[in-house]
Amino acid sequence: MTEALPFARSLGPSGARRLHAAARQIHAECGTASPSPGLFTRIGQAVQTLGDDVLGQCRPVDTADGLYVLTGLNLDGEPIGPTPSRWATAGDGGVRDIVLLLLSAAMGHPIAWPGQQDGRFVHNIVPARGHESEQTGASSTVLLAPHTEDAFHPGRANLLLLGCVRNRDRIATTAASIRRTRLDDADIETLSRAEVPVLPDDSYTEARAYTRQPPPAVPTLFHADDGLTLRFDPAYTPLERASPAYRDAYRRLTAELTRVTVPVTLSPGEVLVIDNDQAVHGRVPFRPRYDGTDRWLKRASVRVPGRRSRPPAEAAEHGYGQAVLEVGRS
Repeated sequence: MTEALPFARSLGPSGARRLHAAARQIHAECGTASPSPGLFTRIGQAVQTLGDDVLGQCRPVDTADGLYVLTGLNLDGEPIGPTPSRWATAGDGGVRDIVLLLLSAAMGHPIAWPGQQDGRFVHNIVPARGHESEQTGASSTVLLAPHTEDAFHPGRANLLLLGCVRNRDRIATTAASIRRTRLDDADIETLSRAEVPVLPDDSYTEARAYTRQPPPAVPTLFHADDGLTLRFDPAYTPLERASPAYRDAYRRLTAELTRVTVPVTLSPGEVLVIDNDQAVHGRVPFRPRYDGTDRWLKRASVRVPGRRSRPPAEAAEHGYGQAVLEVGRS
């Protein structure tokens, strides 16, 4: 159970009640969790009233695991409904989406992508027919390989939130931190070179069609002030373009991340927070039923203002023509 893991944090009954009350009030006022200036103004105001106990539990990741789990967030009395057949049929996420947006705003600036799930700030992660074997959140029957979320883009999130709505089959999300690995100095030096690009994944149709500038080569590892960070997505990294030494080092990194992988099985009312600079995440394979009872997660992405965890050269990347929508950006 996630409650027994060393990286679990509980908001406590009082903190959870305050968070839920704020979300319900905002939903009553705004009527929807779809992005709007009024919604985000109210979310910003509400974050200031959540209390030090709630905000303290939303503090940055402070262990080498690169993640933590917030517990105790069950929304009593809020109907769930069947798991949607695909993200586009999920409808208005209501109070649950607003809870995730409040947590996101307590941690930094929520971000979204115009080309992904219609620019929503909270995504629905459900298995979808026809996508079973892809390396995207809509897959199911294959291992979702450990990866950095949106690794192709310099504006990717610093934090990734995965909130559990339904997980009857106890399907595990996997995570692995670069700071748990044992790599020799030569491999770290090799992987700190910019030899190959990271390409957009299959959920970014427009980005994959971008041809105006060549894909930029990027480093896999970077020395930040507080330790190593990584930018890793083997399914979308054309390693055939890399030198033999780079491919060998990348293979050893992959093996090390596999060795230190931690399975996290979320229950309804739990939110997994992953440091997207420090840890990669994936998912074990499962057999979907498509009967309204399949695994259903909510996903939100957060930029942390002022964080210096990436090479300065990233600022010059074209991002395959993809702009980032960021709440709170000055």
